Amino acid sequence: MLATTALLAAACSGQVGDAGGDDSASIDSKNLTLITGTQNEPFYISLRCGAEAAAQEAGYELGTQEPAKFDPTLQTEKVNALIGDPPAALLIAPTDDKAMKAPIQQVKNAGSKIIEVDTALADQSVAESSISSDNTEGGRLAAQTLADLVGDKSGSVLVLDTIAGTSTTNERAAGFEEELKNYPNLKSIGIQFTQNEPAEAASKVTAAVAAHPDLVGIFATNLNAGEGAATGLRNVRKIGQVNLVGFDASPSEVEGLRKGEFQALIAQDPAAIGRQGVEQAIAAIEGNPVERAITADLHALTQDNMDANEQYFYKQRC
Repeated sequence: MLATTALLAAACSGQVGDAGGDDSASIDSKNLTLITGTQNEPFYISLRCGAEAAAQEAGYELGTQEPAKFDPTLQTEKVNALIGDPPAALLIAPTDDKAMKAPIQQVKNAGSKIIEVDTALADQSVAESSISSDNTEGGRLAAQTLADLVGDKSGSVLVLDTIAGTSTTNERAAGFEEELKNYPNLKSIGIQFTQNEPAEAASKVTAAVAAHPDLVGIFATNLNAGEGAATGLRNVRKIGQVNLVGFDASPSEVEGLRKGEFQALIAQDPAAIGRQGVEQAIAAIEGNPVERAITADLHALTQDNMDANEQYFYKQRC
């Protein structure tokens, strides 16, 4: 279980902005809050590790809160709890690009600077800065990697996305589908949603293998989809016969790549996202220039290059 850092009370100076105001008062505090997308995921653990290290170096305190599941209702509860005692800055990975706007806006109105990490709201006016991978480009990189793995062989390809309204994974799926059009030997059978549940991903893969005997590739847009896809292929004894490209590099995915259950992983750099999120939060708090959008690097990992790129493997603890 991922330990949650105790949230320290934020000392406020000045008056909280009124409910209808667009300008929030400055909070004299060195307290930051990070609200991740969900608990126990190596991606968010790695992001938290990077954020904690950056906060400590700068003399700030960072408290982390994590919903039990990737769910806007559960995340809203965490956000609403901050309104009466807002931190100097809220770093958050919104679990829905529209549904999370209202609660995050209320924390902003209470005086907090808002920094988006990993995911983002559709309304770009709420956050001071957004730090994320270029997820569309990540999807394209996944399609290119899959095409290299398949070679000249023709066949069908399945895309496993998580939840509609999740900005990051939806962009990955769209980028993949667009890039796949450049490879006439590969035909997409569409995007299927897994609700971020590995068991649902496994079931989708089992059904796809039965319905499409020519299935040659699967792209899973996050670690839960990837782990579930590997389980599904294992259940129908298609490991290694259907190329599986995952997104992220959780410990189980890295082990799966080493064992040949995955043929490639598109790894993000969550620690860098967390670190840069804290840096932008501090810049906003201290009145220094803030970068509105920052793109983190992506890396295609295969069995051949994985050991040389182990710095991109996600962590289970800091």
